[in-house]
Amino acid sequence: MSRLFEELDRQMTSIGEISLRRRLEPTLQIDVFEVKIGEDGLMSSLITDGEEAVSTLGLAATSNEPLDVVVGGLGLGYTARTALDDPRVRSLRVVDALEPVIDWHRRHLVPLGESLATDVRCEFVHGNFFELAASGLAFGGDAPTTFDAVLVDIDHAPRHLLDPTNAAFYEPAGMVRLAGCLRAGGVFTLWSNDPPDDEFVAILSDAFDDARAEVVTFPNVLTGVPTSSTIYVATLD
Repeated sequence: MSRLFEELDRQMTSIGEISLRRRLEPTLQIDVFEVKIGEDGLMSSLITDGEEAVSTLGLAATSNEPLDVVVGGLGLGYTARTALDDPRVRSLRVVDALEPVIDWHRRHLVPLGESLATDVRCEFVHGNFFELAASGLAFGGDAPTTFDAVLVDIDHAPRHLLDPTNAAFYEPAGMVRLAGCLRAGGVFTLWSNDPPDDEFVAILSDAFDDARAEVVTFPNVLTGVPTSSTIYVATLD
């Protein structure tokens, strides 16, 4: 049986001390992996439907084939793993600003770590996604210069940011710049923990040919009360 609680790793980062913990959830009797900055919860493996929806809704919105994909935010890997489950995906670059998070996947400390680290289509990129987006997603080397999908799950919402310097990405010029990184038929999706933001949908509509905010609702296994996230989906013709 799993231990009731175990700290798997703890490292200092530019945003504070980050830790990876595994605990036995007593009600469900399953292992739950949690990432914390200090004592503040950052992510959990208990409920991953929203992270997965960023990929499923995004890749369903493009008919391109094969697909070169960028994921902004590795986290515990659920957005990336769901993208790789689409057989059309030829290459996937997963960008995360926290090197320990990438390290946990490479060391197979998290549930999806081995499947991501050993998939030849998947490349971890240690860097600031927002800075890369401002540079036109110029990864260099043999990376594509444009992509079929950009799937992002980093901030809590377009106006609820982990870092105020991320704000420019969500402004009109930032969305126009991102649209320029996509091929015809490409898609951009964004996870948000807030209700739909009509002003942000309008910004997307000006930069892309079609844009919508889709509310996804899924069961909360602990509270019994459904939980909702907003997934913004924007596409080019």
